[in-house]
Amino acid sequence: MTADMVFLMRRQEPRSRFQDLDSVTINVAVITDDGDQIAAGSEGTIVGIWRGGAAYEVEFAEPPGALATIDPGDLTLVARAPI
Repeated sequence: MTADMVFLMRRQEPRSRFQDLDSVTINVAVITDDGDQIAAGSEGTIVGIWRGGAAYEVEFAEPPGALATIDPGDLTLVARAPI
């Protein structure tokens, strides 16, 4: 199976509230995987969906390349990714 096919299958996950590349705002301050703190209200992009939407990997612009795994209840949709 190609990486493209895996991406498309994951993107169409029916139980997930958010989709890959959706813009979201976080409702709580979080610590990134590298130990940086991201303030509540910061905007990021969904880059991974874990266990059908049990958690989301979100990438932030500041600091550059910052990633954090966030619960769905701590996210608010800003804009849906274009299909």
